[in-house]
Amino acid sequence: MELKRVVVTGLGALTPIGNNVKEYWENLVNGTSGADIITRFDATNFKTRFACEVKNFNTEDHFDRKEGRKLDLFTQFALVAAKEAMADSGLDTEKVNLDKAGVIFGSGIGGFGTFYDEMKTYIEGNGIPRFNPFFIPKLISDIAAGHISMKYGFRGPNYATVSACASSTNAIIDAFNYIRLGKAIVFITGGAEAAINEPGVGGFNAMQAISTNNDEYKSASRPFDVNRDGFVIGEGAGALILEEYEHAKKRGAKIYCELIGGGLAADAYHLTAPHPDGIGAANVMRFTLEDAGMNPDELDYINAHGTATPRGDIAETKAVVNVFGSHAYKLNISSTKSMTGHLLGAAGAIEAIASILAIVNGVIPPTINLNNIDPEIDSKLNLTPNTAQERPVNSALSNTFGFGGHNTSAIFRKIS
Repeated sequence: MELKRVVVTGLGALTPIGNNVKEYWENLVNGTSGADIITRFDATNFKTRFACEVKNFNTEDHFDRKEGRKLDLFTQFALVAAKEAMADSGLDTEKVNLDKAGVIFGSGIGGFGTFYDEMKTYIEGNGIPRFNPFFIPKLISDIAAGHISMKYGFRGPNYATVSACASSTNAIIDAFNYIRLGKAIVFITGGAEAAINEPGVGGFNAMQAISTNNDEYKSASRPFDVNRDGFVIGEGAGALILEEYEHAKKRGAKIYCELIGGGLAADAYHLTAPHPDGIGAANVMRFTLEDAGMNPDELDYINAHGTATPRGDIAETKAVVNVFGSHAYKLNISSTKSMTGHLLGAAGAIEAIASILAIVNGVIPPTINLNNIDPEIDSKLNLTPNTAQERPVNSALSNTFGFGGHNTSAIFRKIS
């Protein structure tokens, strides 16, 4: 069968370096760090006392008090990003076949804050079961997708993807496949996460996964740098409107770019560590290129997973050289996590947006805090250190990998 073309017609972002797409992009290009001292709880006794929080977010600015109390923070983030994306797309829900409009929205953890608060209340109440009636609906990871569909009346496919830090790229790929197979015409897709709380930070500390560089927290997210010591936890949401090309063209939509390929692969190796040779990362990039019908030398930019973990950065860069050969040295590669921190299940969504805007604007956002490249990383790679670089970007690949060995990639291309 002939596959439908899929385009991006709307974007929404709520991030540690900008509460909308415009602010987010400006701060990416300017190399702004979103890291600061944790305000969501007292982290005095924690090994890590900083994170990349969303700034100046007040629930009351977006939801009335009654509604806000029914929503975990991750769902609030999701609804705010989806609202911006829908407004940006110009979609008129009265003129869309709502039975063919869906929502697939990922989250790695879901209502983590709600779960912690309810358990704390239960324990402090001497085991008396006084649970909030909205406890379960606030907690479950699929609820953000449910709320978005109810808000806009989208009656098509509706669910969450949960694949750790690969969750939102997984969601984007699923939505892409539904549209190109002709099973839907439009999707709101992306991801949200809100895990900056005591068990979130404490749990990642126990795993030795996050940076403990409290003295230099602004520059603690250091992908590819020899002095990196783990990722910086972030929070927020990203939303994309994916639409069947002819449908978008017929309604005169603004089209950012085309989504042309998506891939999924597993490391099948370790609970949290990548394969040291980057086998899963290499496979998923190959699968994605094949799905897009692209040769490796046609790609311009890779938005790397680049978390600043000692093993992960080495494995990913090995995989890039493995897949792209000599063309790897002509690519721009950058990790925007150096600025946003790691948004876990929402990372893929905001990094897809960064990749899309790199195409639209012909600018590669930098990898900040990169002063001394790890000697185990190929020094000939252009990791876009510290300063944005201008270049024509016809196509961009976004990598997102997750605990459990989940690997996802998506390729966006300038519309032709």
